[in-house]
Amino acid sequence: MGRERSGEPLDVGGHRGILSYEPVELVLTARAGTPLSEIAAALDEQGQMLSFEPPLFGGQATLGGTLACNQSGPARPWWGSVRDQVLGIRLINGLGEQLRFGGQVMKNVAGYDVSRLQAGAMGTLGVITEVSLKVLPRPAATVTLVCEADLAEAVRLMNERAGEPKPLSAACWHDGRLYLRLSGARTAVDATVRQWGGERLEDDQAFWQALRDQRLGFFDEDRPLWRFSIRSSADPLPLDGDWLIDWGGAQRWYRGDSDRERMEQLAAAAGGQVSLFRGGDRCGEVMHPRRRR
Repeated sequence: MGRERSGEPLDVGGHRGILSYEPVELVLTARAGTPLSEIAAALDEQGQMLSFEPPLFGGQATLGGTLACNQSGPARPWWGSVRDQVLGIRLINGLGEQLRFGGQVMKNVAGYDVSRLQAGAMGTLGVITEVSLKVLPRPAATVTLVCEADLAEAVRLMNERAGEPKPLSAACWHDGRLYLRLSGARTAVDATVRQWGGERLEDDQAFWQALRDQRLGFFDEDRPLWRFSIRSSADPLPLDGDWLIDWGGAQRWYRGDSDRERMEQLAAAAGGQVSLFRGGDRCGEVMHPRRRR
């Protein structure tokens, strides 16, 4: 996700294992090298889940790496990000000291909330060794509705549906089709399906897992993959190429070749930023630069 790497890699993948899990308290603590697939399996046995739906990347994703890269899946706008679920961490700083921040319960924190500062820090604030986080029960029912729509219509519908008091848990547009996922109590889901109408997607779990893990055909192309994080209601950006819209319009994936400076201007005008997520020239800066006003 960053520039080309330099130096010797520090592999902490062997530091793994679930240290404690309290299903009644909805709290899990694991070493940073623990694969997310192992955590998901343990939670599934208790009918619980990681609410931020992090990508598993073929079983290679770890808890510490997910926090360091701030990775969240389709449910991000409705169920929160990995940052929102972290309760506490242990890390080793640049002096070789082992430090602990936060804990295993929600409480007010005096001073800097260092645990949450790790989200997206890319490991620059220390080597994460242990993470405690909240988990949630799986919803009783899930249904995905699908309809044909162009990009502009999809963005309008996503924001319109998100503004309604309904159990919406994901909204995505891909290849000319709008996908709306409903999750929650059976009565609430069924009532919303009757009100909204539309075609039900068979085996919808497979679709959302493929989107979460970036296994849809859209992600397999050789062209550079850009990630726009902008205002959900922003109009479609005037860039030639292929698009995939997630997070109800707030996360927009773009496949194409365009001038970086122009894309940054468009992203800023839409209330957000753009980064070169995968591929392309990674010798220079790949993140949207912070500019002083």
